Amino acid sequence: MAELVVALDFRDAGQALDMARTLRGVVPWMKVGLELFTAEGPRVICGLKELGFKIFLDLKFFDIPNTVQGAVRSAASLGVDMVSIHALGGERMARAAMDGCAEGVVSGQTPPLVLAVTMLTSMAAGDLPVEGAPEPSEMVLDLAVKAKQYGLNGVVCSGLEVERIKAACGSSFACLTPGIRPASAEAGDQRRVVTPGDAVRNGSDFLVVGRPVTRAERPEAVARAIIEEMDRAQ
Repeated sequence: MAELVVALDFRDAGQALDMARTLRGVVPWMKVGLELFTAEGPRVICGLKELGFKIFLDLKFFDIPNTVQGAVRSAASLGVDMVSIHALGGERMARAAMDGCAEGVVSGQTPPLVLAVTMLTSMAAGDLPVEGAPEPSEMVLDLAVKAKQYGLNGVVCSGLEVERIKAACGSSFACLTPGIRPASAEAGDQRRVVTPGDAVRNGSDFLVVGRPVTRAERPEAVARAIIEEMDRAQ
């Protein structure tokens, strides 16, 4: 069953935790990204855990293998449930991330899923600053296959690419898809977007939605509507 992840793209923990309380009992997952974690650090993770949420720590680690190993180890020790690294870091970085994940968990804790970011959903054909770059769908599929070979748990990708990734990597290889927009919502800075229903039909395991929920007049009502659309598509 696909699950909804709400992106808490706020400037401080007060705003983020207020939104989380509003969505408590409706949404199982919260995403903490660069803006919020840079402002508040681990304390926002603790606050969300106290509210009972599963947490996707989306910091997109991309560095030398030793540094990424330590970063994922620290993330796992915080008790997060998913963490992201960059697929472009290659095999040694990916395997170091998995080592760090194993090192950071405490006894009895389920290790977090380690997902590789393939290509940002804000990017489309022609956006990569490399002459002769492949089409997004081909690049994403190639990176996903490599992530599977490197021992990672899944990838972050557009819902447009999930079906081919699942066919190549297997149904248990997790696909988390940002760039989710209900039919009535504006795309904003996202480029490769799909509706919640289409993402689920394509095989997405986790759907990330931020502004369409958090900037709505009634966030809980919008979240419930998205979940209902997801359930109809299962």
